[in-house]
Amino acid sequence: MRKGYISVEGGRIWYKVIGEDKASVPLLVLHGGPGGTHDYMEPLKLLADERPVVFYDQLGGGNSDRPEDTSLWTVERFIEELKQVRISLNLKKLHILGQSWGTMLAVSYILSDKPEGVASLVLSAPALSAKRFTRDTRRYLAELPKRYRDIIKKSEKEKRFDSKEYQSAMMGFYRLHLCRMKPWPECLMLMFKKMGTGVYSHMWGASEFTVTGTLKSFDVTGRLKEIKIPALFTCGQYDEASPETTSYYHSLIRGSEIAVFEGASHEHHLEKAKEYIKVLRNFLKRQ
Repeated sequence: MRKGYISVEGGRIWYKVIGEDKASVPLLVLHGGPGGTHDYMEPLKLLADERPVVFYDQLGGGNSDRPEDTSLWTVERFIEELKQVRISLNLKKLHILGQSWGTMLAVSYILSDKPEGVASLVLSAPALSAKRFTRDTRRYLAELPKRYRDIIKKSEKEKRFDSKEYQSAMMGFYRLHLCRMKPWPECLMLMFKKMGTGVYSHMWGASEFTVTGTLKSFDVTGRLKEIKIPALFTCGQYDEASPETTSYYHSLIRGSEIAVFEGASHEHHLEKAKEYIKVLRNFLKRQ
């Protein structure tokens, strides 16, 4: 295992490579957020028995620097950061796996740069249209107990999201559609502890279902047909990225594959870890 830091615009980012001695094509993992950390994606280290697995904390969260300059929080700068990771770690050929916001970053990188050497894409809990993501989460909100719905409605009207009541309502939603495990695994709790909340609130909003940030109009669905490399979509039965929406994205990339994990939600790679790793391992071997 190798750890270190890479200098990027705005500061330094932390990275870790596991299984560097393995011969198969490396897997680069793009965590969610924005502002998340690599910690909750660490179950993917099981794949390091066959190939190098590369984790990094994007600028603003986790073990990386946390500048307060909001001009850094753009999709374009995160793409440049990803490119710097590839150069610094000599990832000439690789697979890219994005989870949630990481799928936004992965697809934006492919579409904007058309980079060479990307063997495949894995898009887990995809958020490729903020409008569709919001529509799905709002549909789920309608199924919550009325007390939660009333708190959320009041908080959004007053633009106040720091109350214990709002946090309780938010967690009521998260325990159904973010992660259904009881208790939440330590790696997920660690991600929330180390999360860059400033990046998240600036780019996304107050919560998964209150989208007010710069990504609120993000939508790459009109260009998915341009992606010609092998792609695998994954989601959970109760995912914020609903099976219906994920299937729609899947239909737009010719030859892509899809796996829906029953009884799971947004963090299906944790909830159904064995099945997820098996599906992922089989997909990567075929590319």
